Parts: sequence; structure tokens; C-alpha cells
Amino acid sequence: MQAVDIRCANDLALYEKLRNHRDVKRVNEQIARHEAQGPSGIRRNLLSTSVRLTRGMSPEIANMADECIERLGVELPLELYVYSSPQFNAACFKPENDRLYVMFSSSLLEGFTAQELKFVIGHELGHHVYDHHAVPVGYLLQGQQRPDPELALELFAWSRYAEISADRAGAHCAQNMDAVARSLFKLSSGLTSKVVEFSLDDFVAQVDDMQAGDQLAGQGAPQSDWFSTHPFSPLRVKALKLFERSELYGGKQSKDDLEMGVQSVLSLMEPSYLEAKTDTAEAMRRLLFAGLIAVADAADGISPEELEIFEKFFGKYAFTDKLDIQKIKQTVDGRAAEVKDNASQTQGMQVLHDMCVMAQANGGVHASERAVLENVALSLGVSSSFICQVVDADKDLD
Repeated sequence: MQAVDIRCANDLALYEKLRNHRDVKRVNEQIARHEAQGPSGIRRNLLSTSVRLTRGMSPEIANMADECIERLGVELPLELYVYSSPQFNAACFKPENDRLYVMFSSSLLEGFTAQELKFVIGHELGHHVYDHHAVPVGYLLQGQQRPDPELALELFAWSRYAEISADRAGAHCAQNMDAVARSLFKLSSGLTSKVVEFSLDDFVAQVDDMQAGDQLAGQGAPQSDWFSTHPFSPLRVKALKLFERSELYGGKQSKDDLEMGVQSVLSLMEPSYLEAKTDTAEAMRRLLFAGLIAVADAADGISPEELEIFEKFFGKYAFTDKLDIQKIKQTVDGRAAEVKDNASQTQGMQVLHDMCVMAQANGGVHASERAVLENVALSLGVSSSFICQVVDADKDLD
């Protein structure tokens, strides 16, 4: 089985769509012009801020990397680095001078077993194998020229499916699904098995609890994980369990059934209130409508750019000269209260998240706009820190 055969179908479909988007092309052209002037300095920065793991220093890790390179068909030379950090983290950088770089935090290397590390290495190499760096999420979502909200939400969705593909690459390298699940548990909790006895069934059961009640955005985990570019870890474990049962991993389930199952699991992070016909969805849309008007009008009135963003979601004739902006703004608190009373907290957070994304799309969030968002958060009973996490969070793949 080749790496290309196990790539998540939704990752590939969205990747091909995004690669051809004019804004993605524009940013990639800017990056290419910058790179043509000389190396971006990735290797120099790694050499000055971290320790290169040579084969002599870490033969076991080098051998793991060799196995992953062979399994995934990586052709570029690879350099491994470690940096000091108490956080479990790893990253694969875009190749520079025909050389690939993977970096680990010191705590991850010390807290993970050999099989768990092999999954992490395979996951990071998977981002390279699937050319995920060709969609520069960080540049697009955090650059000076922000994408429109439709593109921003597609980037969030794609990056989650990209992580599923990378997870499959890691599982393909590790060939040990229990070790894979333990890796994701450690990455999610920050704990090692020395402190807590890991239970795969209990960990995956969190997803069933989410599906049953839609009230808890992951017990014990930050609720903002639901709206990040990465899937919440129990969702990733469930997606990997589906992968394990599929023909791609030696099971009996067809690839089509696998992809349908994964889409169902990740739909927990993609509420469809914009299209749904329920009373709850209608209340959520009403809050989004009024909230966006309030945010747009907060700083020097509603600009043509903000109007264009608004019309993309509500139609060309939703905003007219007859619309009483001040009256609409006065309804925001009431509409937020309606959502709080009739929707789950997760659903309320989804509306707030989308308002934050759309506010960013017009060149960042001004202090007056943030004040409106914080007031909506207060009305919904959501911590204002959620706004900071959505607006300021790192959007890059890792």
C-alpha cells in the first residue's frame, strides 16, 4: 500500500479546489518570489535555536525515521531537530534547498515510546508527502490581506481533513493502532501513562458523548478545540479506528464506507446551521445576521468590503437601504439570549466562531469590533478568552 492510496478523500478534494483559488495562488506566488531571493533561513534558524539529532546522537530515532521514509516514499534528505519545551509538539517544515526538516519538542521525545514516536514522525512526513505546504494556511489566515469568510471556513475544514491524512500516514508507519491512540491521548491531555492509566474505550467514548448530547465540547479539553484547524483528538482516534477496519489497513470495510464514516465523525466540528431548517438553526442564523451587522458597523460604519462579505452569506439583497442598522444592532442581545435558551453551548460557540472569522476577513479585528464580539460572548455565556483563541490562535499545520 502506497501513501497516495491512503490519503483522505476530502483532504484531496478540498486541496485541489484550494490550490486553484485565486487567493491561494496569489500567496504562493508571493512566497515563490521571496524564495527566489534566497533561502528563507529555516535550517539556519533550526541550527541556532535547537539541537540537530544526528545518527550518532540518536540512532534509534534515526532508524525510525528511515523506516517511515521507506514506507511513505520520501525522497528528500531528512534532518531531525529537538528544542526545549514542556509542551508535546512536532512540526514538519516546507523543504528548503531540497532538504526536509522535522522538529520535536524535548518533552515529546522523552514522554513518548518508540512506537508512539514512529507515529509522530510518520504524521509529520505525511504533511510533506501530501504536499500540504502548497496550501499555506498560516499565511492565508494570519497575513495582512485576510481571505474572505467563505475561503477561511474552507481552509479550516481542509486543514482538519489534512490532519486525518497525516494521521493515516503515521499509522501506516507505526503499524500499531494502540500506540497511535496513546500518542493522540498524550498530545490531547499532556499526560503520560505514568500518571494516568490510558483507556482507549473511555477516550473514544468522548465522541459518543458529543454525538449524544452536543453539550460538551470534549470533556476536560478546551472547547476552542472544536473550532481549530485540528480535529479534537478523540475524533482523530475514532477516524483512525475506521481506518483500521478498512481495506486500506487490511480490514474489510470499503474505502467509500471509510470516507463516509470519517466525514460523519468530523461533521461534529462543522455544524450546518446555515442550511438547516430547524428552529434552533434559524435562531443561530438570526444571531449571525444581527451580530455581523453590529461588528461591521462598530468601526467607521459598514464598508463596501464588509457588505460584500455579508452578501456572500445572506444573499445580494439581504442588506438594503431600508434596513434599520441601529434597530438591528439593538436586537443582538435578545437574539443571543434566544440561542442560549434554545441551542447547546457548542452551537452558540459555532455562531461566535463564525462571527470572529468573518470579522478577521476584513483586515483583522479592531478593538471596537472585539468589544461587540465580547458582548455576544457574554450574552451566550461563553468566556471572552474564546474570542482570543479563535482570533489569535496559530493556524499552521503541525
